Amino acid sequence: MSRVSPRLTLLTASGVCSLIVLDTNIVAVTLPTIARDLGANFADIEWVVSAYMLAFAALLLPAGSIADRFGRQKTLLWGLGIFILASIGCGAAPNALLLDIARAIKGVGAALLLTSALASIGHTFHDEVERAKAWAFWGACMGVAMTAAPTVGGLITEYMGWRWIFYLNLPVGLFLMAMVWRAVPESRDTQSARLDPWGSLAFSASLLCLIWGLIEANRIGWSNPLTYARLIGGALLLGLFVVIERLQQRPMVDLQLFKHPRFIGALLGMFAYAGCAQVMMTLLPFYLQNGLGFSAIASGLGMLPFALTMLICPRIGVRLASRFAPATMMAAGLTLVGSGNLLSAWAVGSGGYLPFALAIAVTGAGAGLLNGDTQKNIMACVPRARTGMASGMSTTMRFSAIVLAIGVFGALLSSHTELLLRSSLSAQGAPWLDQTQGIASRVVAGDMSAAMGLVPDTARSLVEPLARQAFVGGFSLLLWVAGLLALLGALVVGTLMRHPIPAANASVSAASHRTPA
Repeated sequence: MSRVSPRLTLLTASGVCSLIVLDTNIVAVTLPTIARDLGANFADIEWVVSAYMLAFAALLLPAGSIADRFGRQKTLLWGLGIFILASIGCGAAPNALLLDIARAIKGVGAALLLTSALASIGHTFHDEVERAKAWAFWGACMGVAMTAAPTVGGLITEYMGWRWIFYLNLPVGLFLMAMVWRAVPESRDTQSARLDPWGSLAFSASLLCLIWGLIEANRIGWSNPLTYARLIGGALLLGLFVVIERLQQRPMVDLQLFKHPRFIGALLGMFAYAGCAQVMMTLLPFYLQNGLGFSAIASGLGMLPFALTMLICPRIGVRLASRFAPATMMAAGLTLVGSGNLLSAWAVGSGGYLPFALAIAVTGAGAGLLNGDTQKNIMACVPRARTGMASGMSTTMRFSAIVLAIGVFGALLSSHTELLLRSSLSAQGAPWLDQTQGIASRVVAGDMSAAMGLVPDTARSLVEPLARQAFVGGFSLLLWVAGLLALLGALVVGTLMRHPIPAANASVSAASHRTPA
């Protein structure tokens, strides 16, 4: 077989990752449309995003081991196969439950794809200069995919229908399968690959219980014993995961690293970035459609200020990084994110698109500064022998944060919208207070017509503006909380990352690397 061009390998692996990023972000602008079409409430719609993210985040660590053990090319082909079949299932789903199940299966395919694509790039480029150029090209592809996703999603939804967002993965996926077969040589690393089924199961179950508790609390109530059981169960399972990793000879996660403030700061920086900035790619279109009444395509275009500053600012960040310490850069990025979210909260309260656009551009600028720095700072704390593990931890932390943020912010938005609507209806002496939860849940999901179907025709002119006003109030609170959390993150991360990278880190991790499997 003739030698494969490294550039073609890079192009193919970057194309696979771009498909994942595009698919992850393209769904956001379609969610209100999906809610209206399937008659889904807000909890159902949260699961459309969370089922995918949950499977993705939970399987990233074991997926890396699978790719190392069984071969990166083979894992890419299997991942694309699962991704394509699940996409067809998403497009054909007759109800929200089957859509959520198909999205979860799709997340399994995405985890296999991302880890094996990244490993293939790392295996192909050995020279430091060439590797740096390869990762720069990969990062540019991710930025373009992330920037284009809302607009592409809006266009497809408006002119072809939301199901085609999933159906179009079939031809793209088949083309990528042919490219993987031709352009990605098989590679494996059996020595570093060790599956940890019990650790993977405990971590996955922990995430599932936490997000299950957060999302379903809006349906069954926060005082329901099931809500407490799920949240406490998630915390206990996370503790069990730590115990399992401590007992492993070669753990998925080297817990010795958590003795060092610099490493903890870098991980918290990733968590704060993903949970307060990246998650906004999913949440902000809800306001554009439900608060400002934008169509799917208009909300996609309305996200451009966020996406463009997020695309441009990494280049500015590279120049600034040569002048300022990593702690300063991380704190500055999170401060911009926090300020952008607080400005967005003010803009939501004042109404109108222009102030909102300027505010989300600030959030996007902070996200752009953080996007590359978060990964780089985590990797800098870990010796080269364990970079695979560190990369897996970093990506897992990113998507776990998004999953949990959607659960927390979604619960906040839903419960506060219901509280404000109940208060408004009580003040009007309305007799439909028992319908408040159902109305609020459908308004937040973007299905105003279904929400108004719960009240008499004569009351709709009274209830609709009150419901929209309650949603805007709930969304404003969500942004206030996200902004304050990001500013708190800036303070904590900036402080922790001022500690030096410990020299002992290398010896600890190197010793763990030599431990026999």
